[in-house]
Amino acid sequence: MVMMSSLTVQSSSSLTSPWTIPGSSFVKAIPFPSKPSVSCCRAVLKVCCGGGDSRTPFSAAELKLVLHDALDSHGIDTTHARDGRRGFSSQIQNLSAVERETSISINRYVDLGKAALYVAAEDDSLISHSSVALPVDDYIERLDDLSMRYCTNNSSSLHSSPENFLDSLERFLYVKKGFRRSSGRAQLEPRALYLHSVLTHRSGSAAMLSLIYSEILKMLRLWGLLEFDCEIYFPHDLHGVPRGYHKLKSKESDTTHIMTSQSLLEEILRNLKEAFWPFQNDLSKSLFLRAARAANCVDRSDNDEMSGFHLASAKAAHHRLDRGVWTSVRFGDMRRALSACERLILLESEPKELRDYSILLYHCGFYDQSLKYLKSYQETKNSALQTQSPSKSSILEEDAVEQLMIRLKLISMEEGWSKPSKARNFLGSYTEPW
Repeated sequence: MVMMSSLTVQSSSSLTSPWTIPGSSFVKAIPFPSKPSVSCCRAVLKVCCGGGDSRTPFSAAELKLVLHDALDSHGIDTTHARDGRRGFSSQIQNLSAVERETSISINRYVDLGKAALYVAAEDDSLISHSSVALPVDDYIERLDDLSMRYCTNNSSSLHSSPENFLDSLERFLYVKKGFRRSSGRAQLEPRALYLHSVLTHRSGSAAMLSLIYSEILKMLRLWGLLEFDCEIYFPHDLHGVPRGYHKLKSKESDTTHIMTSQSLLEEILRNLKEAFWPFQNDLSKSLFLRAARAANCVDRSDNDEMSGFHLASAKAAHHRLDRGVWTSVRFGDMRRALSACERLILLESEPKELRDYSILLYHCGFYDQSLKYLKSYQETKNSALQTQSPSKSSILEEDAVEQLMIRLKLISMEEGWSKPSKARNFLGSYTEPW
């Protein structure tokens, strides 16, 4: 789906928010490149392959995204966060329409490793008090080093059958190096969702393990050491790990397990969005419905439809965030939820990302921006072809959208509606959340 190329949302630099967003935290027989040339290979790959199209890339400035300006307006330094966002944007601008549908196993235009590390760099800056940016280049070197070490220790497999080669690669990755899939509640822990943490702790989500697998294949292909069409099988269960297979022997059912450059980046960002969504009650509902119901609970307009437990959970989430408490991912983190939403919008993901971003802006008191993003969502959705009958959940979501739209329009009729009360302004608070 193609997002609106521009939104006329006013700058948030002069606005405040009723919710706190505190500042924070080989062998000789096989020639291969030496370490210094690995980064050169990445640079040459980008220059030679190009990868852009004539479309003007999205930028935070064009979309008037809120988070960084909101933090700046309260004296919170966003220099490193903005650098991370610019780095991410510089990578995704190489996503042409064709590249968006290209499998990660043959991706040549977008440095997915760098894109993921820039995501980590931005979020690290949002939650830490460090004056030093996350060392992206150091982690890129660590990622490239995996390819080098595989070639050094498994040179004989490079001339074997595709099956033996892939078996050797997976023994290296999952046995010798010890990379494993995070399981249970740990799947939503931060260190399973950020590439630098996965490279350090060697435990990560299916998306992160797929990215690492694809980066090794990319370097081997670049060095001329991969001579067959290889595909990566992405597991949709809770325990499987990504596996490679010979594309010539693939089955039709494998198609749904192929990750493209676009879908992998979306998976990474949606994992973050889900993990840090500020409303963790009633996990059977969509993220939007949870946030919409929390808004209704505050206004006491939806109490009859919710259990006492869900009502209490929603109120507790709102109370925690009002106080600026961000103790763990199980309680959510408005800053990182907003940053994930903003990057999904920049990625030109589904129109519903505009809607989800709007409901978070509503909870933060940015009513003007919330209304304009919600209108943009409706316009974009209405212009898209509807190929399926709406589900019960989507009907509930659209009802909530209409209620939110009515409420925002009513708020807009009040004098001074775009300036939240100072009594509810906690953005300037530097209280430690731990």
